[in-house]
Amino acid sequence: MLVRTYGSAVYGIDAITVTIEVDVSPGINFFLVGLPDSAVRESQQRISTAVQSVGLKVPGKRIVINMAPADIRKEGSAYDLPLALGILAASGQIEASALEHFVCMGELALDGSLRPVRGALSIALHARACGFDACIFPACSAGEAAVAEGIHIFGADHLSGVLDILNGRGDPVSPCLLENKSTTGSLREVPDFALVRGQEQAKRALEVAAAGSHNVLLSGPPGAGKTFMARCIPGILPPLSMDEAMETTRIYSVAGIPAGEGSLMVRRPFRAPHHTASVISLTGGGAGALPGEISLAHNGVLYLDELPEFSRSALEVLRQPLEDGYIQLSRVRYKVTYPAKFMLVASRNLCPCGFLGHPSKPCVCNEYQIQHYRNRVSGPLLDRIDIQLQVKPVEVEDLIPGGPNTASGTGQAAFQGETSAQIAERVIAARKLQTERFSRLQGVYCNAQIPVWKLQVFCALGPQTTAFLKHALQRLQLSARAHHRILRIARTIADLEASETIDTCHLAEAIQYR
Repeated sequence: MLVRTYGSAVYGIDAITVTIEVDVSPGINFFLVGLPDSAVRESQQRISTAVQSVGLKVPGKRIVINMAPADIRKEGSAYDLPLALGILAASGQIEASALEHFVCMGELALDGSLRPVRGALSIALHARACGFDACIFPACSAGEAAVAEGIHIFGADHLSGVLDILNGRGDPVSPCLLENKSTTGSLREVPDFALVRGQEQAKRALEVAAAGSHNVLLSGPPGAGKTFMARCIPGILPPLSMDEAMETTRIYSVAGIPAGEGSLMVRRPFRAPHHTASVISLTGGGAGALPGEISLAHNGVLYLDELPEFSRSALEVLRQPLEDGYIQLSRVRYKVTYPAKFMLVASRNLCPCGFLGHPSKPCVCNEYQIQHYRNRVSGPLLDRIDIQLQVKPVEVEDLIPGGPNTASGTGQAAFQGETSAQIAERVIAARKLQTERFSRLQGVYCNAQIPVWKLQVFCALGPQTTAFLKHALQRLQLSARAHHRILRIARTIADLEASETIDTCHLAEAIQYR
C-alpha cells in the first residue's frame, strides 16, 4: 500500500515541502532513498522502538521510503515523525486519509516522546503558503509556530498525542507572545544610563543611534566607559514590531536557540561575540548552513568590543551586510541568504597601549605601532559607520560628586543623570514617526535603512541647508556614502525633535559625528 506524508526542510529562513512516499509490500527489506543523511537513515531504529510505546509495530515486510524531491539532501532527526506515520499508515495500522492535510515534524525518543525541531515557524509559514490545513510539532516547538496566522498548529508531547490529533481529538495551540528570555535577555540585567558619569556627548550620540539604528564607533582610552555605555543600549531600544519579531524569531528558530517553550521574540537581540570569533561564526554556514552572529543580531545590536583585536578577515565580512542588509552564504552544497539588518556598535582604543590622546597619561607607542594598530580596521569599513565618536576620560568631578549634600546622601541623587527609561521615551517616539513614514516601504523600519533612491523624498533639504551641506562635504572631503549617511542621521535628529523638516542645526550635529 502506497501512502504519502509531508514534512519540510529548512534552508536559510525559508522552507520547502518534503513528500515522503511509503510503500509496504511482501518481503523483509527496508529501503530509505531520497538523499537522506546518516541521522535520517538511523531513524529506522528509533521508529521501530518508539511505535511500540503506543501498541503498534513496524511490520516485518518490504518497506520502501522515498523522500522527494530526491535531489535535495535531507538532514537531521526531525523526519522521524512523518516517517513513522507513513509506515504505520502504509501497513494499515492507522487511517491514512488525514495525513494529506498535515505537515508533521519531530524527533522521536525511544519511549515515543517528541523532541523539539529547528525552524518550526518557517515550516508553518511555508505550509500555509502551500495550502496545508495544519501542522503537527512537538509541544515545545508548537508555541513558536502558532504565531503564524491562517493555519492550525498542533502540539504533542508523545506519539500517542499525534495519533489523537489525526483522529480529531486535539485542540490547536494558542500563540504565546511573551519573549524568550534565554535568547533576548531581561532588561533587569541591562545597566541603566543613569549610572554613566559624565559623557553627555556620547550618551546623546547613542540616543541618536538608537533612534535611527545607526552604526556607532566609540574610540578612547581604557576605562572611559565605552563598554559600559554600549551595554546600556538595549535599555533604550524600542520593542520589535510584529513584522520585525517574525523575522527575528525565524532566524533564532533556524539556529535552534529558542529552547523550551516557544514564543515570539519582542525584545531586540544584543549579540556581543568575543574578538577571537572566526569568520564562520560571524557570517554563518558550516555543515548545517546555520545563521551567524550578524544574522542573530538582525533587527538588534551587534556589539564588537576591542574592534582592532578581531581578525582582519572577520571584520571585512561585515562590509556587505552593513551596506545591503543581508548575507549570502555560497558553499559547494548550498547557497543560502540570511537577513542581517543590524545596528553595529563597536569600541576601540586608539593605540596598542590605549593612552593616545589621554590628557594626563602619556602614550608609549611609536608611530609605526600606532599606524599598524589603526590599519587593522580598514577605511571602507570605517566609512560604513555612521557615528564615529571620541570618548574622553571621565573627569573626577563627574566620577565622584562633591558638595555639602554628599554626606547626607542627597548629592548622589542630584548627581544622577537621565535614566534609560527617559531616553527610551524619546527613542520610541522617534521610531513611531519612522514607522508611519515607511509604512508603504516593505522591509524598511528605520532611518538607517532608507534606500539611496528614496533619500531625496524622505531627507529633502531647503536651499540654505543644501548650501551648508555642500560646503561641509567639500571642506571635509567626505565620500558619497558619508553624504548619504549624514542625511539619514540628520533625519533621525529631526525626528527626535518631532521636526518635519531637516534644519541646519540637525545637519551640523550629524556632520560632527563623522
